[in-house]
Amino acid sequence: MAALDGMRILDMTQYEAGTCCTQSLAFLGADVVKVERPNIGDPGRGRAAGGAVDREYFVNWNSNKRSVTLHLDTPEGRDLLLKMVPGYDVFVENYGPGVVEKLDIGYDVMRAIHPEIIYVRIKGFGTSGPYAHYKCMDMVAQAAAGAFSITGEPDGPPMRPGPTMGDAGTGMQAALAVTAAWAQKQRTGQGQLIELSMQEAMTYYLRTAVSHTHYGEVPARRGGNGSNPFVSLYPCKGDGANDYVFVMAVNPRMWAGVVEAIGKPDLLEDERFADPAERHANRHLLTEEIAAWTRTRTKREAMTALAEAGVCASQVYETSDLFTDPHLIERDFIHELHHAEHGNIRLLGWPARMSRSRVEMRAAPLLGEHTDEVLAADLGLDADDLAELRDRGAIGSEFRDRHG
Repeated sequence: MAALDGMRILDMTQYEAGTCCTQSLAFLGADVVKVERPNIGDPGRGRAAGGAVDREYFVNWNSNKRSVTLHLDTPEGRDLLLKMVPGYDVFVENYGPGVVEKLDIGYDVMRAIHPEIIYVRIKGFGTSGPYAHYKCMDMVAQAAAGAFSITGEPDGPPMRPGPTMGDAGTGMQAALAVTAAWAQKQRTGQGQLIELSMQEAMTYYLRTAVSHTHYGEVPARRGGNGSNPFVSLYPCKGDGANDYVFVMAVNPRMWAGVVEAIGKPDLLEDERFADPAERHANRHLLTEEIAAWTRTRTKREAMTALAEAGVCASQVYETSDLFTDPHLIERDFIHELHHAEHGNIRLLGWPARMSRSRVEMRAAPLLGEHTDEVLAADLGLDADDLAELRDRGAIGSEFRDRHG
């Protein structure tokens, strides 16, 4: 049995922050039903911009979900959603400021229908404070949390971070809060409101940087790739943009491992490198010793030699390297699936491995693919009922004909 077997989630999320939350819960076994706008759906699909098929972006963030299309801006479509609510444990939305209020589907409305509902709202800056009405997306949250200020070279401008932690990091925290609220509900029988501010959520990932600020008295500084030879990036053989190895030798044992790997045991006896203070004073010499060695090895060769010597090190993987990495393949982290529009695809898996819970990965749904299935099961509607609702515009047309 899956860990969250029995949990049902109404997913009214878009793009990534909320979508990551619900996908994480789906990977743990929750039944996630994504409610979308007919013919367009989650903007992450790319259909609003004229896309003929769902974007790869959407496919990556919506595995293991079902899709239902409702016209929520019609009274009948909204009424269908509210009739569905009592059959679900969790409702998740991450619309911009004012949208939920306009649709009149806020927490008070849902709680009046289903007092035990766990209602999750993810906002850029929360629903209180002077920024509550500001719009926000991933990188805006990262800028607002300080992530830009610590990314880049010390003498250069702030830089945009690579990972989408403003979205995905918030979504993961929301998923954790949902599982905690669900566990609490098992004890008390009560639901609750969960709110996440993307700005606040992002600060959780900056705690190490903040720990160098004298409790907020001074700003954290950009470190770039560092000037410490034991925590640094080294060029390797090859002319690729990412032909580098990153080394993080943080104690004397790893220092010994570095000199073993590069074949320079005499450095252990060299007075210039006799202790941490001397090694720091002569760090530029050490950097050249290590770089001279890495330049003669491929990044994988360098990683292997250093790691086998007990040093924390990794080649700089390109994202495409992940799909051919022998380690990840052996651990079954790369999933081969079939998608109705994209054909055979490969996706990265879910990192948490649970000995008593395993959930098979499924491809993201087509827009409205499960409308009939879900409404029939949840509300007892038959084919004639569904046809009437389509004719009146309350639900989307059959998903196979959505381009019409």
